[in-house]
Amino acid sequence: MNTSLNRPIRVLVAKVGLDGHDRGARVIATALRDAGMEVIYTGLRQTPEMVVNAALQEDVDAIGISILSGAHMTVFPRVAALMKEKGLNDVLLTGGGIIPADDMATLNEMGVGKLFAPGAPTSEVAEYINNWVTEHRQ
Repeated sequence: MNTSLNRPIRVLVAKVGLDGHDRGARVIATALRDAGMEVIYTGLRQTPEMVVNAALQEDVDAIGISILSGAHMTVFPRVAALMKEKGLNDVLLTGGGIIPADDMATLNEMGVGKLFAPGAPTSEVAEYINNWVTEHRQ
């Protein structure tokens, strides 16, 4: 999809915490693959540390966190802090799930990228990631 990188966009899709429902994460992972991206799916019950370490090892352009457990106000800030600590300043942190609009706005103000509610078109997610990476990674 993105030719300026001379390689496909690489996205890490993760489920953090005890949330055991990963259907949405799998749907997104498939949609991003269909859009020409390389997707690494970490599976269930990851810690923020595991996610950021995997992102480093896999040299990803974006991290997408799927969260349904209500822990978004803990998980996203922790992942963002670890990303900053590890120097992942040019990696997009995005995600989706059951996140109230007010919390989405607060997380966006903290530097988290766009967050998607259930039912968001997968094409919109792929387009957002592609556009962000194209703009930030030259």
